Amino acid sequence: MPQICNKFVAKYVFMASQSTYNDIKRHVELSERGTLFFPDTFTTSGSSDAVRSALVRLCENNVLIRVAQGIYYYPKIDTKWGSGLIPPSIEEIAKGIAKRDKVRIAPTGSYALYQLGLSTQIPANVVFITDGSPRRVTIGKGKGILFKHTSEMRTFAYLSPLMALIVTALREIGEGNVTDEQKAIIKTHLEKVDEEDFKHDVQLAPIWVRKLLMEK
Repeated sequence: MPQICNKFVAKYVFMASQSTYNDIKRHVELSERGTLFFPDTFTTSGSSDAVRSALVRLCENNVLIRVAQGIYYYPKIDTKWGSGLIPPSIEEIAKGIAKRDKVRIAPTGSYALYQLGLSTQIPANVVFITDGSPRRVTIGKGKGILFKHTSEMRTFAYLSPLMALIVTALREIGEGNVTDEQKAIIKTHLEKVDEEDFKHDVQLAPIWVRKLLMEK
């Protein structure tokens, strides 16, 4: 009798695990490519162990890509050049984590410079400030995303994300260090900012940054 019970339990566990796998696979394949998933996304699909097992199997079957611990990606496919799967950008991963945690983030440091074309160097460790908890997410060997908590809420008061990025980049360069070439690049970015947003956001910038931006 115990042997029969054990077989029954094993069969039940397998069926439950398969059900969780099928449910998650269906959810993923109905989603838009480029979507990030977390184990918490599938709390209604099964137990935590069954969900983790299903996510591992989906990675083994090339349905998902594991980009970091507890972070999975339904990859975009390059249909133009045929280069295969397109990995997520640092920005996409950071925004996915922020959306899950319901917090705000803003790029800072050298990554802000890189995003605006003011620097060609991609930092191995990208720093975002956040109004959430500080944490570090490892992505590949020697690479990661660092979320630093800030109490400076002015950073998140900008109407234009592009304006916030420009101000952050200028602060990183520092007063008196902005070259004419960098000013020209910034000017092209400012042309994309809505006029009303600019009038509001420029008042949030440090005085020296405000003066520089008003020269446009």
